[in-house]
Parts: sequence; C-alpha cells; structure tokens
Amino acid sequence: MDLQKQTAPAAASAPAASELRASDADRDRVADILRDALAEGRLTAEEHAERVEDVFRAKTVGELEPLVRDLPGAHHHRTPPAYAAAPGRPTAGAIPADPDENVIAVFSSAVRKGRWRAGRRIHAYSIFGSVEIDLSEAIFEYRQVVIKAFSLFGNVEVRVPENVSLRGTGGGVLGNFEVDTLDAPDAEAPVVFVDGWAVLGNVEARPKRGKLVADILDRVQRKVDKSVHKHL
Repeated sequence: MDLQKQTAPAAASAPAASELRASDADRDRVADILRDALAEGRLTAEEHAERVEDVFRAKTVGELEPLVRDLPGAHHHRTPPAYAAAPGRPTAGAIPADPDENVIAVFSSAVRKGRWRAGRRIHAYSIFGSVEIDLSEAIFEYRQVVIKAFSLFGNVEVRVPENVSLRGTGGGVLGNFEVDTLDAPDAEAPVVFVDGWAVLGNVEARPKRGKLVADILDRVQRKVDKSVHKHL
C-alpha cells in the first residue's frame, strides 16, 4: 500500500520585535531618553514636545524606535540597580550595649510617639502593663535601630513607617512574639530590629499604613530638586 505524504501547514511566523505592541514601560523608557536629551540641549523644547506626543500615539515598538534613534541615550545599555535586602542582624559594633532610652510600664502604660529622635538602642519592658513605641513620625539619626522588648503578662507594640525596613528575632513562652518583616524600597533607608521575649504576654511590630518617615522623603525631594535645577 502506498503511503501518501501530507505536507504539514507552515507554522505562522512570529512577529518581529518592532511589530510588537508597545507597553507603558516601553513608552516610559523612550520618554526618559527624550527628557535627558532636552536637558542636554540635544533637542529643542518644540522638538521634545513633538516627539513626546508621538510617544503616546505610538502603538508598536517599531513606532517608538525612530523617535530616539538619533539620540545617544537609546544606545546606552542601562544596568538596573542591584537590590540589596536589609541585613537580618545589626552590623557588628553599630549598636551600643547600653540603651539610649528605657520605656517601662509596670501595672501601667507608657507611650513614645510623635516627632522624636530615635536612638540606636531602645529597651521596652511591660509587666502587667502596656508599652507603645511609635516610630512613624520619629527622626532617624542612625540607619540601624534596635528595640529590645520584654513582656510579662503585658503588651509591647512597635509601629514603624512604611518606608523603613523591619526585622525581628525573638520568641514567646505561652505568649505571642510577632514581627511583620518589611523591606524598604530605598537601599539607604533605616532598619529597625525588634528583639525580645513575650512571656504570657504579647510583643508585636508592624508598619503603620500610610505613614512615611519624613527624613527619607526630604532626601528624595532634594534629589528631585537638584535634578530639576540641573535640567533647567
């Protein structure tokens, strides 16, 4: 019996890179190159405005490429910054052995919050009481802050801004020791380490939603102002 050879249909060819639909990230990349070219004097304000309009009208990657083909920024390979996680433990020698401040509650409550300067080491003791340490508006003069917390039939609560890193090492004996690990997007952001024990009590540390430490925001704003001034 003769075998009939059937030709398989040709697979559809993949679209060229220039034919792919442009993403928001593609448009942002091209817009950044145009902004730098304007700041360097390679483009006039009118040329920059025209090209930016074309960026947002572009539907494919191929339509974006001609807008920056004559600019050196389009041909520079930009290596993204390496992300470095905050350390799990304080740097050796960075934290003193003695506390800068003691917060103590014995059959009472103690609160530390508002605009205050956080030291490198803070000790918190709660014995049949309640301690609240709120760093959401604090001034961080040091990059690493250690909070040693001890709770006996009591409660210790630590709150930090959302733009710092938070680490914890401790445990509970018939109690609860809970630290919500947090990594700040800024590599230079402060790191808060919460250590200690909860004996028939509670130690809890977590970010305070919506709160950002002002010192970091001030640094970022200064960088932005410096960049704008340079471009002008």
